[in-house]
Amino acid sequence: MSLRKVANVAGLLQVFVACSMFLTGLVALAYAEGDAAAFFISGTVTLIVGSVTYLSTRFDDEVTIREGFAIVTMAWATTATFGSLPYIVSGVVDSPIPALFESMSGFTTTGATVFADIEALPHGILLWRSMTHWIGGMGIIVLVIAVLPYLGIGGMQLFRAEVSGPTPERLRPRITQTAKLLWLVYFGMTAVIVLLYLIGGMSFFDAINHSFSTVATGGFSTKNTSFAEMSSYIQWVTIIFMYIGGVNYALHFRAVTGDIRYFRESEWKFFTAVLVLAAIAVTSLNFFAGDASGEKAIRDGLFQVLAITTTTGYVSADYELWVPGARMVLFSLFFLGGMAGSTSGGVKALRVMLLLKQAANELRRHLHPRAVLVTRIGNKPVTEDVAARIISFLMLYLLLCMAGALALAMTGIEPLTAISGSIASVGNVGPSFAGLGPTDNYGWMSETGLGVLTFLMLVGRLEIYTVLLLFHPELWKSRKAYH
Repeated sequence: MSLRKVANVAGLLQVFVACSMFLTGLVALAYAEGDAAAFFISGTVTLIVGSVTYLSTRFDDEVTIREGFAIVTMAWATTATFGSLPYIVSGVVDSPIPALFESMSGFTTTGATVFADIEALPHGILLWRSMTHWIGGMGIIVLVIAVLPYLGIGGMQLFRAEVSGPTPERLRPRITQTAKLLWLVYFGMTAVIVLLYLIGGMSFFDAINHSFSTVATGGFSTKNTSFAEMSSYIQWVTIIFMYIGGVNYALHFRAVTGDIRYFRESEWKFFTAVLVLAAIAVTSLNFFAGDASGEKAIRDGLFQVLAITTTTGYVSADYELWVPGARMVLFSLFFLGGMAGSTSGGVKALRVMLLLKQAANELRRHLHPRAVLVTRIGNKPVTEDVAARIISFLMLYLLLCMAGALALAMTGIEPLTAISGSIASVGNVGPSFAGLGPTDNYGWMSETGLGVLTFLMLVGRLEIYTVLLLFHPELWKSRKAYH
């Protein structure tokens, strides 16, 4: 294990973070609300630490698999830590823990917040919250790979350790080219969303903020009521791009180049089918209960189904006032997530689909003990090794949610809030139920509770193994096992 490599990548990332702080500081300076100095001070500290660390730890050999796990985890942890400085220096929070929570929530695109009155925050802080979403949405390590050609083949180890899903996909033979293409599509989608929001009458500042949050499937808004008071046009645009954000970006890139593969992908068909069925169920339940009618019933149902499934966490209506059946449908979607390779969090549709197929095969095996049954994704067979990894991941995911809920309950939080808060944090959803519902915030929680959720957000964003492997002794002792 080379700590030099870990420090090098983490140091370079802080240089990018510092530049983002300076850019945000210029915007804050234009609004003259007194928070500009916080960004320049934070940016200077971050730049000095990042530059010194990066320049003093250069390396030219390949990154191994085990080093990839350590680099990704420490890069995310240090980025969230330095990203919390503007909140602390500006004085919008009272202590470092809430600041770290807000920063981690931003970079992991969870969208949970400690702020009760968002509209009272300075423009600079609002932009910084959205900026952390945008940086973290595609992945901060993917950004590093795009600009660090000297990582070479080793960059694939970082890519695998960060990108969501069991099988990260290359678009080009060199992983650096893949990273650049993903960011190019990401940037282009951001620009399109800004334009569409402006057409809908949103102010330029709000359009920038919400485009950053939407494309990253994040959830931070500049409004206390999120999207509840926005026009139907704005909500429909957001519905479309929440869906796009929940789809594998490799499919988007191929579509742009003329190779449209959506209808050939089993995961896309499964993901889309679940969304349609869930939206129909929620809309119908609310309609017959008299909670909404007509186009609004369809819009609210589809909006909240997408907001939770893609882990965006936006709110267009207080779904805790909906009938129990509709709420139960939404709660079940906390365990789905978007497609592998998307900006969404959660378990991922591919894993859920494979689990269901595996379960169906087991049922058939009981009926036909001698039959040779193979689980497939499309026409490709799924190996026993991949199936075992998916099942073990799902078990770890559930155990992590349970452990998080238990830890929260031990701080004095009532059970339903603890359970839903833990699941929402591991899945990077944001709002959940009970005391952490769509009209609530996380500001009332103790610092211990916020610390637990901060850890859960990080572990969930990096899909559990990347972080937990750091606590495995063999990662540090056995060199051969991880090459």
